[in-house]
Amino acid sequence: MAQETLGHDPMKGVAVVFRAKRADRVKIVVWDGSGLVMYWKRLDGSGFKWPPIVAGVMRMNAAQLSALLAGMDWTRMHAPRIPQPKAVL
Repeated sequence: MAQETLGHDPMKGVAVVFRAKRADRVKIVVWDGSGLVMYWKRLDGSGFKWPPIVAGVMRMNAAQLSALLAGMDWTRMHAPRIPQPKAVL
């Protein structure tokens, strides 16, 4: 379904995430190198904070997905600012 409908192949490192209508349950299908793994989680008393849908797909990086699965608001996650080195001439 993921490959035919979304154009993404779970066998090539893409984690495919399915959400329930109430946004309190999630199923993730991912290739672990030897087979497909399905991860299922339900939050009690609250729902997951989902990213916006763009062209039928929700995109997240690994840190955002980890925060989402922990029940956190992933939108508050930002990469730390690293000062740019200054050239010495």
